[in-house]
Amino acid sequence: MAKGKFPGGMPGNMNNMLKQVQKMQKQMEELQEELNQREVEASVGGGAVEVKANGKKEILSVTIKPEVVDPDDIEMLQDLILAATNEALRKADEMVTTEMGKVTGGLSMPGLF
Repeated sequence: MAKGKFPGGMPGNMNNMLKQVQKMQKQMEELQEELNQREVEASVGGGAVEVKANGKKEILSVTIKPEVVDPDDIEMLQDLILAATNEALRKADEMVTTEMGKVTGGLSMPGLF
């Protein structure tokens, strides 16, 4: 048997690296499940419109204060909803990226989360 290799030809350090990658993958899967349950919240217009989203980037709720509903200015309400929704999704994305970065040690892994 060649020096530094296990039966089957895999170098020892490669075997350890494979185990570490498998451990990281399991941690990432567990964290992803946890993040899917966590919520973020964004509000705009001084709290006139509030949107909640989860780690799956699903919108959970939209709350609109009655005083901002002006039938003569629907565009303003649409803009507030759009802004709050985009901010909630940005926060959800930031939450997932930050938490996953803790597991991956900052490794860039596009497409995994």
